[in-house]
Amino acid sequence: MKKLKICFAASTGGHFEQLMMLKPLMKKYDSFILTEKTDYEVKNNNDIKIYKINQVNRKQILFPINMFINAIKSFAIFIKEKPDLVITTGVLAMIPMCLIAKIFGKKLIYIESFAKISSPTLTGKFLYKYADQFYVQWEKMLEIYPNAIYKGGIY
Repeated sequence: MKKLKICFAASTGGHFEQLMMLKPLMKKYDSFILTEKTDYEVKNNNDIKIYKINQVNRKQILFPINMFINAIKSFAIFIKEKPDLVITTGVLAMIPMCLIAKIFGKKLIYIESFAKISSPTLTGKFLYKYADQFYVQWEKMLEIYPNAIYKGGIY
């Protein structure tokens, strides 16, 4: 029986810290992490493989080029690792991996940011329609995402 392989994907900073609350899942399953390459150094005490893609900012002139590069890198990582599931807390740089997973018939779980109490992230709004499961960490967010799942915060 094949063991479930999970891609845990998040930008650096707060989104990554939220994703790291899922360490027990990372240890339980065959896992790898996808995050952004930044000056912020990611701590990896779990010996879990980490892949880094370009950090993107939609307001930068090179935004389309960086997203294209991330799509190519994400595709290469996807083909190499063959995840069955992508769990992401966002944001923008993670969209290519999420869409590639869906194109190949894999599952996508999106966890909206803990910092978003009454308004959505742009990535959350975009991926809501693609996610197999979409979690919010505040009950009020069910007004924005009526089909989301509320189980409280992951902290």
